[in-house]
Parts: sequence; structure tokens; C-alpha cells
Amino acid sequence: MAATNQLGENLSVVVHGVGDLRLENRPVPEPGPNEVLLKMHSVGICGSDVHYWQHGRIGDFIVKKPMVLGHEASGTVIKVGSSVTHLKPGDRVAIEPGVPRETDEFCKTGRYNLSPTIFFCATPPDDGNLCRYYTHNANFCYKLPDNVTFEEGALIEPLSVGIHACRRAGVTLGSKVFICGAGPIGLVSLIVAKMMGASQTVISDLSSSRLEKAKEVGADFILQVTNETPEQTARKVEELLGCMPEITIECTGAESCIQTGIYATRSGGTLILVGLGPAMVNVPIVNAAVREVDIRGIFRYCNTWPMAISMLASKRVNVAPLVTHRFPLEKALDAFETTKRGVGVKVMLKCDKEDQNP
Repeated sequence: MAATNQLGENLSVVVHGVGDLRLENRPVPEPGPNEVLLKMHSVGICGSDVHYWQHGRIGDFIVKKPMVLGHEASGTVIKVGSSVTHLKPGDRVAIEPGVPRETDEFCKTGRYNLSPTIFFCATPPDDGNLCRYYTHNANFCYKLPDNVTFEEGALIEPLSVGIHACRRAGVTLGSKVFICGAGPIGLVSLIVAKMMGASQTVISDLSSSRLEKAKEVGADFILQVTNETPEQTARKVEELLGCMPEITIECTGAESCIQTGIYATRSGGTLILVGLGPAMVNVPIVNAAVREVDIRGIFRYCNTWPMAISMLASKRVNVAPLVTHRFPLEKALDAFETTKRGVGVKVMLKCDKEDQNP
């Protein structure tokens, strides 16, 4: 096994504060007993990465010291800790970025994503994995089958948000589903809803190019929103489907879209809030209450990686069209500018100098 000091530089993408993003060399870490050292391959840029760079915080998570970004990732094991038995050097893995630090009540009930002390890549103060070499808890590194690419492995992270949202929504055979927002999370929610049996889906956005991508990945109806009121948009959704949807998945966090979500959802249905916006929003809560519309939140995901890998390996799910831009790690600043401008869908950084393939 290569000694970590022979691996050379560990180029990393580090946010230092508001608007201050740097490429810098950091030491190559040594894996602890339950960890593996990974040579990173593909890392997607998330809206949250851009937000930490632009604003230095998300809610109560504040960048107080330099932090490595990145949490949508895959790579190859190059060294294993002394207690690791299920992985070996050469294994290709997808990384689940949230690792509980203690076995609390949330972990015991299988909802470890709600554990208040959880480690999570690129959420202050925890470093992410947008770098050449990275150590992670081996139990949260999942072996990829040969027919699943590194990029697909990295896309399991956003795909997991869609899986968790659709699970919490109760999407099943014949569900009619309305999705607000056709960014990466809206698109994975669409893909998963179709996979879980939704018979008809409508997706809305301001951007025609994003709606075209939604068509490409299987949307039955697309709805370009201009300056309609939330009630008007809700009526359009009903017209397109021929009925009100039982399930609405809100992926924007915008106040008007949450309002639309309540008005659009059939009585007795479910509205899932995925997108995060301002802490306080005005919503027609009485409308939801008297029509028994359940409003449910989601926080990241749990227990999704094995399912996502099975679906990708079976080729029943195609996430490849989501990747629209690729940059080598050295051009990370350009990649972040591209993401910030909102062009394309998913921007992927390629961290392995020797292998820039998907």
C-alpha cells in the first residue's frame, strides 16, 4: 500500500469566508481504524456549496474557519483502516456524506439523519471531499458495481434526496405528482417518482431549458411559470393532470411556490417541503388544515444508498443526463462560477488527474 506521504499534493477546494474560495494543498490524511483513504474521482457541486461560498452560512451553519467543500462524491479506496473488513484497496465506492457520531435515539429508530451531532461533509465545521484524497467512515462508503460509473456514484447523493422525499410522500402505483422546481433536486424527485409508480407527473419552473431537461428525463407535463398567482398556477396543474395531484413535492423554497403547493394538492393529499428558503414564510395554512393536506418536511436522507445502487445497477434509472458540465479539479473556481450562473443542471468536478472519464 502506498505510504500517504508518497501520494503527492492533496489539492482541495476550500471556502475561507464570504466570496473567498481557494484551491490549496493540504496534507494527505491517514485513515483511522474504521476509515478508508479514498482517491477522489467525481464530485458534484451542490447549491449549498455555492451558498457557503457566496454567503458564508446556511441558517445556523456558519463558516467560522476554512472548510473543504463538496459532498456529492465517489472515489477509489487506496488504503483501509485496521478494523475495516468489507472494503479493500481498488474498490470503487460512493460516499454517503452524513455519518452519525453516536448511537442516539434517532439512530436506534433508523432515522440517523436527524441525529443532532451527525458529521456531514461540507457542513460547518466538517470538511467535505472536494479534494484529491479524503478519509471517510468505511461503513458509509458503498461499493459500486462495475456497471455503475463514478459519476452515477456521485449522483446518488442528490438522487437520495429524491428517494427520501418520495418515500415521505408515499408515492406509489398510480400516484399523480406535482413537482415545483426543475433544478437537480426537482429532476431527481421526478425520476424517482416515476420509478416508484407515479402514473402522471407535472413539473414547473421559470426556466424553459430546465423544463426541456425535465421532459428528457420523463416528465409527462411541463409548466412554465411566468407571473401567475399561486392559485392560478394550481389551477393550471389541475387542468394538465385532469385532477388535483395527491402529492406535491416543493423543491424551490420560494414562498409563492409553497403557497402554490398547498393550493394545488388534492384534499387529503401530501405536500413535501424539500427546498429551503427564508426561515419565515406566509402560507395559507388554514386552506391546508381544513382540507387535511399533510405538510411534511425532509432533512437530507437516510437508508437510501443501497437502494439507489441497486436501481442504477439494474439500469432502471438513468441519471446520466443530469451532468451537463465537467471540469478538472484545477479549474474548480471556473466550475463554481458556472454553477453560480445557473447554466446547465449538474456540474461535475474530476479529481483524478489520471482518469477524467465519467
